[in-house]
Amino acid sequence: MNHETVVRLGFFFGILVLVAAWEMAAPRRRLTVSKAGRWGNNFSIILLDSLLVRLLFPVAALGVAAAAERSGWGLIHFLQVPLLPSVILTVLVLDLLIYLQHLMFHAVPLLWRLHMVHHADLDIDVTTGLRFHPIEILVSMLIKMSVIAALGSPLVAVLIFEITLNGTAMFNHGNINLPTTVDRFLRLLVVTPDMHRVHHSVIIRETNSNFGFNFPWWDRLFGTYRDQPVAGHQKMTIGLSQYRQPDQVRFVRLLLLPLFGRPGKYSLDSIGADPERLKRNGKGS
Repeated sequence: MNHETVVRLGFFFGILVLVAAWEMAAPRRRLTVSKAGRWGNNFSIILLDSLLVRLLFPVAALGVAAAAERSGWGLIHFLQVPLLPSVILTVLVLDLLIYLQHLMFHAVPLLWRLHMVHHADLDIDVTTGLRFHPIEILVSMLIKMSVIAALGSPLVAVLIFEITLNGTAMFNHGNINLPTTVDRFLRLLVVTPDMHRVHHSVIIRETNSNFGFNFPWWDRLFGTYRDQPVAGHQKMTIGLSQYRQPDQVRFVRLLLLPLFGRPGKYSLDSIGADPERLKRNGKGS
């Protein structure tokens, strides 16, 4: 096992344990279904995702970055950008990519079918941030590897981004209670749990908001930011309206969801839409 893998795994398990313990000590919401059942489903998907990526992409993102460094691929090498600016550029471009990719998985019906697996969780906690259909993970990896190759991102920059993405995904999906003043400050710099939880609301115009994973700036810049859920964090309903029973979202059914599931009406036509404006336009609420 190489040094980069050891570093990534160390951060991964460290943050996972830290956020899970934080959820137990200071939960934001009361869970609605059995944690044992959900965690069994979620960790089964996470394990399958990891095995498939290791099998199909043995070099993955870090390997592409290492190859770019050896061969001088990409824009960064062509322009001879110094290391520090290239690290900053890589992290910002890849984070914007994740935001745009997330939008795409909501906008394209076929991709939404894959992404439903992430949104069909009936509660939201640290494991939700890692629960994605294996095909979505593979598509995402292909996109990320292509952009890293085009940029010629240095290995250290990709390592920083991968650690940050995994860490913030677990943090902002965490069922953790942050004081309002702390949340208000943090969401100027990073996507907070209260900010991202809105995205997991059963209400479509809330689902189609707050797409960012690491940085909150893209949502504000592109008009997809929503401050709070209409029902409040304690009373909001998490998940998808068409999947409300635990037996509908068990492991095998989740894997088959893109093929046989009902996609609902989660169209970007309802992105952040004000219900009063929709009424005036004759589209209902």
